[in-house]
Amino acid sequence: MTIPRILSSAALCVLALGACSSADAPSDAVFGTAVRSYLAQHGDLCLGKSRWPIDVTQHEIDVGGRNARQMPVLERLGLVSSSVAEVDVDDEGTLHHMKVRRFALTDAGLKYYLTRAGGSGAAAGQGDFCAGHLSLDRVVGWKLGPPGEGGPQRAVVSYTYTIDPAPWTADAEVQRVFPVVAGVVRGAGTAQLEESFRRTKDGWVPADLEGI
Repeated sequence: MTIPRILSSAALCVLALGACSSADAPSDAVFGTAVRSYLAQHGDLCLGKSRWPIDVTQHEIDVGGRNARQMPVLERLGLVSSSVAEVDVDDEGTLHHMKVRRFALTDAGLKYYLTRAGGSGAAAGQGDFCAGHLSLDRVVGWKLGPPGEGGPQRAVVSYTYTIDPAPWTADAEVQRVFPVVAGVVRGAGTAQLEESFRRTKDGWVPADLEGI
């Protein structure tokens, strides 16, 4: 949904910022640069599978767990391979020895395992298995919010995107077991995303990277 612009850019500068420098005065162009920079570093569409190998228990298979449904599809495409492994599972202090189906990335799959930029502590340098990369299509709208007490000016920017998807995302079974990925790929050029920014001496930077 397009964010309505009730006030002009000049009025917003006067009311929200007191004064705006020409370099970072709120505009589609300025926020386009900010979103483009953000997506260049953090625009990977990833599956939340950072720790490999992935073990799937018989119980997960029986109940149709997420990995039990998804891993065989990736295996069919040659992105992962499976083997049988034996592990000890701690169930409230009691160890249960069991066999699991262990899935590991193949050389083909490793091409899609990316180390994410940024992060701190345990998240620093953490990798993930990714299905594509988003780039800016166009800025649809933006809305300025009042700064917190002593804090920076904030803005929420809505935009559409393009995506460079991995070839395997076109597979029908992938689209079935990874519906979010399928939705993002289909939404290129029409679906809108939002990102929050804060104003600093270096311009507008993503609010969710504050403190990194």
